[in-house]
Amino acid sequence: MAVSKFLIASILISLLVLPSAEADQEVNSIQGASKGPKKIDCGSACIARCQLSSRPNLCHRACGTCCARCNCVPPGTAGNYEVCPCYASLTTHGGRRKCP
Repeated sequence: MAVSKFLIASILISLLVLPSAEADQEVNSIQGASKGPKKIDCGSACIARCQLSSRPNLCHRACGTCCARCNCVPPGTAGNYEVCPCYASLTTHGGRRKCP
């Protein structure tokens, strides 16, 4: 008799605990999805940035590298570096700006 009461009690407790554990996992997965910076589409951002470049292949390559590191590309086809300080701070070995 004692075993059956213990069995029934443990089953009831497990039924009460399991749904709350599943709810906690859902909350954590939703919060985990929203954490961290959102990745931008570097391809389309660099196409817009390099559309007027005289050397588009070079511009796309440099812009893509900078975008991957900084996760941002300044708006427009030139300038606007204040919008993305990381993008503006990357330099070549010679001290010139790496990012177009």
